[in-house]
Amino acid sequence: MNKENTTHFGYEQVKVSEKAKRVRAVFDSVATRYDLMNDLMSLGIHRLWKRFAVELAGVRPGQRILDLASGTGDLAARFAGLTGPEGMVVMSDINAAMLTQGRLRMADQGLVGNLTYAQINAEQIPFADNSFDCITIGFGLRNVTDKQKALTAMYNALKPGGRVLILEFSEPLSKPLKAVYDLYSFKLLPLLGRMVVNDEQSYRYLAESIRMHPNQERLKEMMEEAGLEQCDFHNMTGGVVAIHRGFKL
Repeated sequence: MNKENTTHFGYEQVKVSEKAKRVRAVFDSVATRYDLMNDLMSLGIHRLWKRFAVELAGVRPGQRILDLASGTGDLAARFAGLTGPEGMVVMSDINAAMLTQGRLRMADQGLVGNLTYAQINAEQIPFADNSFDCITIGFGLRNVTDKQKALTAMYNALKPGGRVLILEFSEPLSKPLKAVYDLYSFKLLPLLGRMVVNDEQSYRYLAESIRMHPNQERLKEMMEEAGLEQCDFHNMTGGVVAIHRGFKL
């Protein structure tokens, strides 16, 4: 297999043209119990990570927000409340099954007025340049085939003065934490997947995809290469998760 035409799917090398399809299959498999697994995997801490991400986003009433890889809509729901009736939040995902779960959840919560939905590949954002005040992606960038292309697409779709916010698993800061995290990721996480959704392999992929994702400093460099400025990051839970932020000035 020609390495120039391949990319990683976890630790496996696959054709570039196949990765999105294989990622889609993972999330088709876990969509209906995605929220339950998030709570189990993080012991509920993911809610605190997302709350801090929303604070850093600095969303205000009347703004236009694009939430990529929305999943079941944790971030989008919070943004819908902050932008108010004069604002707009586009809740998007590349995976139709995840987007369907998100729409059902938003309807159950009565969040319908300023939310719209779109099936979007983050590498090919189908909106005009300078469209959004804030673009976010939570726990989704590591699944994107061409991350640099996606970051550039985010930059282009952002209004001058707007910001990109990336919430993602990252690299633990200490060796003892990394050892514990590896044990959890490769032993307990697949076991949870098997017990809860009868899918051990998908959660093994998720653990591997985190290890293949750029670390904190490298992702910051990639954001700068895409044109974003004043880029920074905030480590949480010892670097297990990081929030990166960059601006279009």
